[in-house]
Amino acid sequence: MQQTYLTTDELSGRIKYDPRTIRERLKDSVLIEGVHYIRPFGGRKILYIWESIERDMRIAGDSLGIPMANGEVCHG
Repeated sequence: MQQTYLTTDELSGRIKYDPRTIRERLKDSVLIEGVHYIRPFGGRKILYIWESIERDMRIAGDSLGIPMANGEVCHG
């Protein structure tokens, strides 16, 4: 299976979030290293895996929950 690797700026354009929000709020809380992004060759550069992110965005959109003021969702 071929994967599409995106920089933070490219991902920002696709999901309509500011690059800073992706780096500071989503990375390591919603986007998990090894699942949603990788660090090629053990470096500082981060490449996001589009297919994993797209799949999980659809799953999260299908789940039932109560939206909270801080942006999180209460599941019961």
